[in-house]
Amino acid sequence: MAEQQFTRKLKSRHIQLMALGGTIGTGLFLGSGKAIRAAGPAILLAYLITGIICFGIMRALGELLLSDLKYHSFMDAIRDYLGNRVSFVMGWAYWVCWLALAMAEITAIGLYFQLWFPTVPQWVPGLVTLVILLGLNLMTVSTFGELEFWFALIKILAIIILIVIGAILVGVHFHSASGYVATPANLINNGGFFATGTKGFMLSFQMVVFAFVGIEMVGVTAAEAEKPKIVIPKAINGIPVRIMLFYIGALAVIMCIYPWSKLSPNNSPFVLVFRDIGLPGAASIVNFVVITAAASACNSSLYTTGRMLAELTSTAHRPEIRKIGRLSKRSVPATAILISAVVIGIAAILNLVMPEGVFTFVSSIATTSFLFIWGAIILAHIRYIRQHSDKRTFKMPGAPFTDYVILIFLLVVLGVLCMEKQTLIALLLTLGWFAILTVASFTQKKE
Repeated sequence: MAEQQFTRKLKSRHIQLMALGGTIGTGLFLGSGKAIRAAGPAILLAYLITGIICFGIMRALGELLLSDLKYHSFMDAIRDYLGNRVSFVMGWAYWVCWLALAMAEITAIGLYFQLWFPTVPQWVPGLVTLVILLGLNLMTVSTFGELEFWFALIKILAIIILIVIGAILVGVHFHSASGYVATPANLINNGGFFATGTKGFMLSFQMVVFAFVGIEMVGVTAAEAEKPKIVIPKAINGIPVRIMLFYIGALAVIMCIYPWSKLSPNNSPFVLVFRDIGLPGAASIVNFVVITAAASACNSSLYTTGRMLAELTSTAHRPEIRKIGRLSKRSVPATAILISAVVIGIAAILNLVMPEGVFTFVSSIATTSFLFIWGAIILAHIRYIRQHSDKRTFKMPGAPFTDYVILIFLLVVLGVLCMEKQTLIALLLTLGWFAILTVASFTQKKE
């Protein structure tokens, strides 16, 4: 792949909406009820803290990418500053992470469609969606960018509408059908702001971090960004603030309308809000948005896994493996995208024999892996600062001190994963997977 060049067709609006949309998905639309029940109103503080940490990760990532415009992705920076073996481990782990998340998303699409077509087998909608997205990804990268732009826009508009409607309901002290009054006092009236105590607050970080997974996707668009010195800083500086606004704004409104303790951990609070104000077809509206969110995540997965597989195979010793990374006439890694899609498609077959819970578990393993990938980005940034302290551009604020703060946060979240049985098992399996990749990494040249 070294002799080939990606085309720089991704505009600023593409990259900003891709990264923003990639982190606003089912974790917000469906999973926020569970997050709220874990921490109560303090979930807002958990999102704020994690958002600030993710902004630091993004700034470190941006500084690495802009230090060398020849980088195809942040994995090139990891290779330069942490070595071939670490890059090998993180690269393959990242590829598998996105595959696992995509498998869970196409499974979810099948479940969502059953609201409208209960007799259609669960595996059919997901597989059809995957085939359509594959065809679009095999076209030019600008086609992918446009599709992801509109996917993300639908989700963002849905959140904005919720916030506006919610603010109006709070302003008029709306009485719900269940007899609750919409008021900001609901944030402290039911047990206080930290209603579930320190443990509940800490346990919520596992779900909150999951909501931000994918924010580093900007680091995979480096080789295809138009005017990267302008586009990447603009995208990075804008995305974290917007994500915090959408998450904190939407959840604050929801908890003002309903007492947090009355929200179901198994259902979307978005559905509850739209239903209770008497909006016709509320369930179908939210279902459409959630399907869009899942399709968007799958679309991002195809893009990311295709580019990562192309990069991972481009330095292979065997020429037949290096061919996987070659670009098509449309300047996309078609073979790598196709292989990734086939692996993701296995999920459709597994839906015939495996329960939904398996994919939830696989997703938790993938999410755990992202903590290590984010950590590798920060470690690479620390090494970069030590080697190029006099040549830095787009500097990360407060570095390297802020780098160490981020690493401490990631270690704390790993500790939180040890507090619950399911997440502890996921953590142990993730460590086992990394151990296997580490052994395999010894086949790589030490550089």
